[in-house]
Amino acid sequence: MNYTPPTSLSADRSTALLTDKYELTMLQAALRDGTVDRQVACEVFCRRLPNERRYGMVAGTTRVLRAIQDFRFTEAQLETLHFLDEKTIDYLRNYKFSGQIDGYREGELYFPHSPLLTVRGTFGECVILETVILSIMNADSAIASSAARMVTAADGRPIIEMGSRRTHEYAAVTAARAAYLAGFEATSNLEASYRYGIPASGTAAHAWTLAHVNEDGTPNEEAAFRSQVETLGTDTTLLVDTYDITKGVETAVKVAGPELGGVRIDSGDLGAVTRRVRKQLDDLGATNTKIVVSSDLDEFAIAGLRGDPVDIYGVGTSVVTGSGSPTAGLVYKVVEVEGHPVAKRSSSKQSLGAAKRGFRTYRSTGTAVEEVVTPIAAEQPDAVSPRLEVREITTPMMRDGELVDELPSLEEAREYVKQALVSLPWEGLALSRGEPALNTRFSGF
Repeated sequence: MNYTPPTSLSADRSTALLTDKYELTMLQAALRDGTVDRQVACEVFCRRLPNERRYGMVAGTTRVLRAIQDFRFTEAQLETLHFLDEKTIDYLRNYKFSGQIDGYREGELYFPHSPLLTVRGTFGECVILETVILSIMNADSAIASSAARMVTAADGRPIIEMGSRRTHEYAAVTAARAAYLAGFEATSNLEASYRYGIPASGTAAHAWTLAHVNEDGTPNEEAAFRSQVETLGTDTTLLVDTYDITKGVETAVKVAGPELGGVRIDSGDLGAVTRRVRKQLDDLGATNTKIVVSSDLDEFAIAGLRGDPVDIYGVGTSVVTGSGSPTAGLVYKVVEVEGHPVAKRSSSKQSLGAAKRGFRTYRSTGTAVEEVVTPIAAEQPDAVSPRLEVREITTPMMRDGELVDELPSLEEAREYVKQALVSLPWEGLALSRGEPALNTRFSGF
């Protein structure tokens, strides 16, 4: 695609109120007792993977960094914060994050206790970023993680994201981005296509076929198909299951000819139906006509259709809701204060203090073996075997509040995802519940 998506929707946009009230009340208290300027490190991580999945996929990192750049309070916003004193209002008026951020790049895989993002700076400037960071990363990572499982299940066949009507109107846009990052080929959402440069896909719904009736009110499927083909060309995809599928396929080929681009099936026993439709298309000479299926697909349904003649999958509800895991379960915790490790004590919410870096060990074949987490200032850890290669996963992202490098494009992140998934041991790609594909080892603590 030659299209370059916009980098910002508005020059004066602000993300500062995408937060919880207690972030600002904590700030006010910190200004009063002097803790506002204490140097801290905050970390984004998960304690466990949702639904006993084998891996998670980092998504939303680029959006997080842009949101931090846009985290500036406008005068109109400040006027609404009546619960804060003037000292706090003045602090927010001059707020600009000036600290350091390191983390896992977008499209990277993660496991329990992987340090996905480490934010360092003063307590005041770090604490008020918690909500905006988590709201982006929890949603995007949940969707990318489920979408990646669907891509694996599809085994090379393309998937189109079409879930806009099953989620919030703006969540639909970022969901399309996360799904595309994970390997989906296109989206039905035009705002996502405009904002992120994702290929858009779509032809007609059942409403189109239903709108075509004869004078006596009887259905006229042929008229609907003929009009669609005359408008969009024979390469279009015709929805053939409004009435009788067999008759629909027959009518579709009659109207468009054997060069019809595709037929879509949105109901029924998809495995059995696609086998019958494939034979019918071939018998009619439409051997190159593709079969597109939709109808409440998830990774398990897609895997179940792997042996059937499906060319393209359309996935809606499942992908935009994280396929049963609508949040990645990520948390943002203070892990270091003035150089001292700190951690909450809880039997069910255990964590390890100190700012951290993540490493991974690999076999010579490129297969990942282990996740290793160290203190952020520690030397590179040794692998458990001299035959393994150690690679650092943590990358610098912001220094003194400024981006270290130009952010990777969405296309570059998609390519990285492909490499990351290939690095998993084969059992790590299993859809069934089980242990994480890689164990996480702490070194140097």
